[in-house]
Amino acid sequence: MDKLASCFVHHGAPTQSFKPHILQRPIHLLSPGHRRSVPVVRCAAAAHAATVSKGTSAVGAAVVNGSSSSSFDFERYLSAKAKAVHDALDAALQGLRCPESLTESMRYSVLAGGKRLRPALAIAACELVGGHPASAVPVACAVEMIHTSSLIHDDMPCMDDDALRRGRPSNHVAFGEPTALLAGDALLALAFEHAARGCALAGVPADRALRAVVELGTAAGVGGVAAGQVADMEGERAGAGGGSAVGLAALEYIHVHKTARLVGAAAAAGAVVGGGGETEVERVRRYARHVGLLLQVVDDVLDVTGTSEQLGKTAGKDAAAGKATYPRLLGLEGARAYAGELLEKAEAELDGFEDARAAPLRHLARFVAYRQH
Repeated sequence: MDKLASCFVHHGAPTQSFKPHILQRPIHLLSPGHRRSVPVVRCAAAAHAATVSKGTSAVGAAVVNGSSSSSFDFERYLSAKAKAVHDALDAALQGLRCPESLTESMRYSVLAGGKRLRPALAIAACELVGGHPASAVPVACAVEMIHTSSLIHDDMPCMDDDALRRGRPSNHVAFGEPTALLAGDALLALAFEHAARGCALAGVPADRALRAVVELGTAAGVGGVAAGQVADMEGERAGAGGGSAVGLAALEYIHVHKTARLVGAAAAAGAVVGGGGETEVERVRRYARHVGLLLQVVDDVLDVTGTSEQLGKTAGKDAAAGKATYPRLLGLEGARAYAGELLEKAEAELDGFEDARAAPLRHLARFVAYRQH
């Protein structure tokens, strides 16, 4: 597990449309009039992010209410989820009946660490609606397999052509393009097999398991990641040689599909297997989609302000390629203000849930907003 593991997880109807946010006059989330009171214990990374200067934080210096005497131990909670997810992924990728090179390629990327945002959301959403966390572990693992599959493919020369991922050679650099391509395909297929089998073994009712699989399938394919990736590539081709031809609405479409819908599906699937009602599932889905878009806005800001060493991937690559990003279209401060709006909208969806159960999701949203890599 990576160095964030002790602070972070080592880590609706799917056909409903998700309307792009309309940028209005920026509301700074962190101004006194917009602070929310929630008991928190800040882990080392979150505390660091809360004190960094506005020049390096995605949305500015964070001021988080609460004290270290809170009964909720954020670090311990997420460390426990980290171990559960990592161990389950490790077990799922053992004893596969395939060539050893394929197994090694799959394990290389899945077990490489990362922030494990999506598995964390799935488990926390399950608990939010009163479910047992073990019920969500198969779904959490499936989400991470889907996400990892997309990263393997995204790094390949026919896509973004990036040689670095999570601080080491991308899968296609380490194993060759054919094996990397097939490893991504195998992980995508294994994700759904693992979710179905794992939910059955965990005692999740079949109707809930089926709904969770539908959530993930929609977000991985034409309703999500695949559609967003194609739109991203078409936008790059349209702007080749003359700067980006992608405007704000098109950029929003790309990242809602490429990133936010899988994040939303992770949380929604967790709430579904946990027994959440329709209204609860939809609120969790909206929360997570705001977080998913926030994740991309922060990524865009860090691509401008961070280094390759800090990020574990090539910094400044999007800017060098003239690719459309939120800082490029809104300016750096505009992108930071937008991140603040998204964080506020995400947290608003948690109002009305029991504070203790909602606390992990509030922490996750804030971690995304104030992270440095």
